[in-house]
Amino acid sequence: MNLPKKITTLLLAVLTLAGCAAESAEPEAPAAGSPAVQTVPKETLSEGNIRDNDALYQGEDISSIISMYLTVSTGNEADSSDHTWTEVNAHSTYYYDDLGIDRYKVEGILQIDDGDGLGEGSYGYGETVPNVTVQVRGQTSSLESSKNYKIRIKAGKEEYNGQRTLALNKHVTDPYRFLNKMCYDLLADIPQLLSARTQFVRLYVKDTTAGGSGQYVDYGLYTMVEQINRTYLKNHGLDERGELYKVNMFEWHDYDEIMAVGDDYEEDAFETYLEIKGSDDHADLRATLTRLQNYSIPITEIIENDFDAENLCYWLAFQILIGNYDSGARNAYIYSPLNSQKWYFISWDMDASFRRNYFAKTGYLEGFSWERGITQFVSTVLFERMMKEECYRQQLDNAIHDLMEHALSPGKIAERAAAYSKVVKYDVFNNAFSQYNSQLTPKEYDNYVGMLSSEIQLNYEYYLDSLARPWPFFVNTPEYHEDGIFFSWGAAYDIRGESVTYDYQLATDYQFRHILSDGSDLAIPYAKVELLEPGTYYLKVTATNESGHTTDCFDYYSIANVGKIYGCYVFTVEPDGTISVYAGEDV
Repeated sequence: MNLPKKITTLLLAVLTLAGCAAESAEPEAPAAGSPAVQTVPKETLSEGNIRDNDALYQGEDISSIISMYLTVSTGNEADSSDHTWTEVNAHSTYYYDDLGIDRYKVEGILQIDDGDGLGEGSYGYGETVPNVTVQVRGQTSSLESSKNYKIRIKAGKEEYNGQRTLALNKHVTDPYRFLNKMCYDLLADIPQLLSARTQFVRLYVKDTTAGGSGQYVDYGLYTMVEQINRTYLKNHGLDERGELYKVNMFEWHDYDEIMAVGDDYEEDAFETYLEIKGSDDHADLRATLTRLQNYSIPITEIIENDFDAENLCYWLAFQILIGNYDSGARNAYIYSPLNSQKWYFISWDMDASFRRNYFAKTGYLEGFSWERGITQFVSTVLFERMMKEECYRQQLDNAIHDLMEHALSPGKIAERAAAYSKVVKYDVFNNAFSQYNSQLTPKEYDNYVGMLSSEIQLNYEYYLDSLARPWPFFVNTPEYHEDGIFFSWGAAYDIRGESVTYDYQLATDYQFRHILSDGSDLAIPYAKVELLEPGTYYLKVTATNESGHTTDCFDYYSIANVGKIYGCYVFTVEPDGTISVYAGEDV
């Protein structure tokens, strides 16, 4: 007998959660062919779980385009808007960071055509004085000639669709120019996760500052993504008084900069890990971090009290299936309502998704090795502890099958991709401001758009593969002694409990053509070599379990326009015998 969808899914969710709360052992890994679990209807979800505001997305045309007309002018020194449009576009955000100054801005009059023309009732109609300020946004993207922009609506001026900050993104490194939007639109159909509103925007800029033409110029298509801030929380029916952080680089350790209080607390140091977007009371975050580092507290107890397992597992499942290799310790928000211990993950910046086929064509090395499946997440304390529990791995597996059958089905991906490509393709190849960096021809563009739906299955296979491999590990800083150099690295965890051995190679080049020393089938994560002459060296370390599955160490060597050389630890022996470690910058 087939039980109704609501009853079947709710019962399974309750039983799975109960099992997680009761167990903390390390059973065998889940079988590859776990049964599909259907999406839980919102009206049946367990009490206390936060849910998105569906009304925000109702009637939304995902492929519509609005037109923004922006007339920029020089403002005043008080808010750094006393600049020209040329000056605003001349610098990356690193320029301002290096000088320790605010980003240059201009003032502007913003008018928006939502499809009915610029007339009475349209946003900004009749405005004669600036209603916005404009500046460059992003970090690495600001190095590109085509900039992303943050348009901030001035206090006292009308908001646009409940938003005061409008973020326009060109996504010049996205070969399709719609991946981030597609991911958000797909999220909107997943009850267990929060999304954000998106909109295609054609931007026209009239530059009236010094050197400007004073005529509207077509800057091409952008994607506007709703900013996640206090206004976002309010619009999505969440608690705007809660704690909200943008994850910059955060592995859920109890970092001194985050745990510091009183005179020791420095906001700038705190925000190197987490940008503060909500409450400035960090007590709940610090309490959770303290518990996470205490391995005498079962992770099942911590997840039950401090997190929503359903949210965590669906968030992981979504990132895994879309192939977003640039997530885990960054590119997310974490949110906790006021008077609640629970933390929820919100997705952010997903244009590193759906890249498998494109990277295969171009030969670019990103999203390989451990950056697939569950292993891309286990560098963080939270997910490392969580994924050691079979019950959470089973919940993750259930979520993956649910998403593959419904929200991320091949037919749905193909339909969405085709709709978006019709909107952006002409602009990508014809607008002077598009700065199209892709290696695809127009015909290849169509072919690769058609292949996007196949990547869900491919990422699922990578997920299964990650379950069979040992987990990656970090290499420790080599130790220089009078009788040699000592190498050590973390022990590789295997979810099936299989024994693991290690191989290493030490070379003078990252291609490992000139080997100085090597070792295989090492039972302990340790090796010793003779003293080395001053110079740069490359150490490759892998772990293999009894079943013959191998994994690289977490360490990698990054090369501009090539990508990552996975499993490669780089260090330099200085003339005085000290050892310095490669910091991870592109070379």
